[in-house]
Amino acid sequence: MNATQALGRYGEELAARRLTETGLHILARNWRHGRTGEIDIVARDGDTLVICEVKTRRIGAFEHPMAAVTPHKTARLLHLAACWLDHTGTPPPAGGVRVDLIGIVLPRRGAPVLTHARGVA
Repeated sequence: MNATQALGRYGEELAARRLTETGLHILARNWRHGRTGEIDIVARDGDTLVICEVKTRRIGAFEHPMAAVTPHKTARLLHLAACWLDHTGTPPPAGGVRVDLIGIVLPRRGAPVLTHARGVA
């Protein structure tokens, strides 16, 4: 595992903990669908399926992690959500599908700064 992968894995662990602490139930992590892509975290928030993209950056990185998710990326995540439902045989949830973004900035010192944006798509 290289440093970038380790940073991403660390951020995903922090994000999963935060989601669990706020009452979401984690259904899957790092779910991959062929060449279409990967969902970092699949969770349930009541009757809503939550597809969560996690972006982690060290302080001083070129862009804030929240800027890394474009409309194209959110459209792909919604497509992956449909693939996940089909693959797992899960019926579409009554509360629909929501795409969340968790951005994590790691300062040189101190605790990571985590931002959770709900319903970016």
